[in-house]
Amino acid sequence: MNIVHLITTLDIGGAEMHVLAQVRGQVERGHRVRVAYLKGDGRLSDDFKTAGAEAVARIGLGPSGLWRLWQHLRWADIVHTHLLKADIFGAIAATLAGRRANLIASKHNDEAILLRPLVRQIHGCIGRLPRRTIVLSDHVGRFIAEHGRVPLARQRRIYYGLDPRPFELAAAMSPAERTGVRAEFGFGSQDVVFICVARFAAQKAHDVLLRGFAAALKSRASGDPQLRLLLVGDDPFGSGRVRAESLARELDLGGSVHFAGLRRDVPRLVGASDVFVMTSLWEGLGLVFLEAMAASRAVLATGVSAVPEVVVDGETGVLIPPRESAPVAEAMLRLARDADLRERLGIQGHRRVVERFALARMVEETLEVYGDHARRPPAAGDRIKIGFQAGR
Repeated sequence: MNIVHLITTLDIGGAEMHVLAQVRGQVERGHRVRVAYLKGDGRLSDDFKTAGAEAVARIGLGPSGLWRLWQHLRWADIVHTHLLKADIFGAIAATLAGRRANLIASKHNDEAILLRPLVRQIHGCIGRLPRRTIVLSDHVGRFIAEHGRVPLARQRRIYYGLDPRPFELAAAMSPAERTGVRAEFGFGSQDVVFICVARFAAQKAHDVLLRGFAAALKSRASGDPQLRLLLVGDDPFGSGRVRAESLARELDLGGSVHFAGLRRDVPRLVGASDVFVMTSLWEGLGLVFLEAMAASRAVLATGVSAVPEVVVDGETGVLIPPRESAPVAEAMLRLARDADLRERLGIQGHRRVVERFALARMVEETLEVYGDHARRPPAAGDRIKIGFQAGR
């Protein structure tokens, strides 16, 4: 099967890493894969080539982008789009090319922009062009049905899958290695290190995390371990990291927090930490939670959107309300003071990843969807009548 994945960017993020895993799995199963993206620096381009993609192309937007994408559409048995801009651009391009019958879309998030009435109307037209919409969680499916106007009957829920081995290996590092990794950031071997791996976007609410961490530091008792916070990630399209660094200085966090930037050794950093923490306002699923659980690390997260489908409160992690710093501080102190709790949550989290979020399962279920729609002859109405869709 010839497969084209179209995504908005190839910069580092959960959706991009998901597509990378899909490409690797599809190539290993004998399929030919190309990857196209609309904008950005394409920082993961080499990773996709290493995974076996025979072409990785930045196509851009506008008429010239349509032409560049057209050349890949003519080759493809399946066109699979990811993220809202690519979904819209790809749906229009595939329809104009008479390839709507082979079009699949994936919804990775409960996109807040779909709450706007006009955007909802437009998506009600364009979002129904794909033959099947893959949603990454039940929550995203319900959100897309209500606000994106794509009926549940046209959807297929396929959870993210993860190869746990890099994180299992990192979690098994020796005490000396663990101490060495921590020392890179000025952290001690007995400190309790909280790690957050996320873009510095408003969705991730780093301000809530930093304020909660500051409150936890102020509330530490004399016998409590030292708390540290390691923030991994950047903001390639905005000033989120700059604002977070400014807030950290305002809160006088000093050496207790370290901004590590973009890193290629995330398993190693997670393995050297004690708790994964993220205070998102919404999440389509959260691949980083699976990564932390694969490393047998307890998770502290907000119980929003699809997060409870991944992190089970009291079983694999601790879930707290969003937008509030006080619950962050309370949960941090609770986890810092109880090493047995952290270990128990981590062990059960690893078990959950292995049992429910296997990589092979994700790849096979996706290929099943492809098999239902690959290289069908164009059906009547493939060149859609957009005006009639909006009223449905």
